[in-house]
Amino acid sequence: MSTSGVGRRGFLGYVGTAVAGAAAGVGGATLAGSSSRAEDQAPAADTSAWAGRTIAPHGPHQPGVAAAPAHVTELVALDLLAGTDRDALGRLMRVWTGDVEALTQGRPAPGDTAPWLATANADLTITVGVGPGAFGPRRLRTPPPGFGEVPPMRHDRLQERWNGGDLVLHVAGRDATTVAHAVRRLVADAAPFATLRWRQQGSWNGTGPQGQPVTGRNLFGQVDGSANPRPGTPLFDQTVWIPDGPWAGGTTLVVRRIRMDLDTWDELTRDEQEQSVGRRLDDGAPLSGGGELDDIDLRARSGGRPVIARDAHARRSHPGLNGGRRIFRKGANYVLDTERGVESGLLFQSFQADLLDQFVPIQRSLDELDSLNEWTTAIGSASFAVLPGFEAGSWLGEPLLA
Repeated sequence: MSTSGVGRRGFLGYVGTAVAGAAAGVGGATLAGSSSRAEDQAPAADTSAWAGRTIAPHGPHQPGVAAAPAHVTELVALDLLAGTDRDALGRLMRVWTGDVEALTQGRPAPGDTAPWLATANADLTITVGVGPGAFGPRRLRTPPPGFGEVPPMRHDRLQERWNGGDLVLHVAGRDATTVAHAVRRLVADAAPFATLRWRQQGSWNGTGPQGQPVTGRNLFGQVDGSANPRPGTPLFDQTVWIPDGPWAGGTTLVVRRIRMDLDTWDELTRDEQEQSVGRRLDDGAPLSGGGELDDIDLRARSGGRPVIARDAHARRSHPGLNGGRRIFRKGANYVLDTERGVESGLLFQSFQADLLDQFVPIQRSLDELDSLNEWTTAIGSASFAVLPGFEAGSWLGEPLLA
């Protein structure tokens, strides 16, 4: 973690002093003395909650995967140009590595035309992956085990404008300006190699009213992600990271754009809404009892009926019903004005070591039976292999492309 947080607090203090000075100037010099005494008496502003972190880009894994959900997430897919072969893909990864190392540390990227938009302590992470089109005789030779496209699901209503992609950038941070600047720089530097396919932005609130980390809620009001494996635990490592081979330290990512019908959801009673997912709305705790982070009890019964309904989302996605399979999920809420009106939904991101053996069976279980299918529809789908991490002096994808 950078120590530049002290500098930021100092900067904010400077801004506060400058604003106070400007206000005093309106009233003239006679107010200068009283202003000084007021500053002596007023408590110092607590800016600690404003400061984010500067996250180092190096390590065995790209840090954006395990990082807490950021306030702002942009997902960007690009298509490789026909002439972008293995060597050219390597050159792009070298360029992006320089961008990642600079932007995440608050420094302008090489050739940055707006260097003042590079900001430290922005919680900025940039995660890079490749899609199925990046593999082949002229490009990357071998995908990670269990990687492939997500097969069509019965409830999908996919729109081509939100599907696919040969490359993905997952850019996340605490403010939309810093994230948008990073995306602009990365896409511009990719221009000789790839073109923009789609770009999606969403937000997430993972901070409670007292500044404490919380799970966060989707636009249905549900606490979303309570059953996630915790980063840093053996269960997380087993769930997310590819364990060996040339892709060791990488993972796979599925992006699903899920449209949510808020109007008909609002017509339900609170009990109906809680039954559909199997968790309480106020705190995310299972209907079978315990706290938010406790496991649901699939065997709990009341009045001869299961407490967690047979079609509840939490039951259908539970490892106990899916051969022990798990995923690590993140979400970003979005609201978008369209020609047909306002569209609301979730940018669902699923990380797992083996896409075909983890994500697909769980998704098929939900496609077969899930109460939430009545109010949610997948309208976009894409899959990517997330590159392993890299160390200083190396570059993204070097073991796979050098």
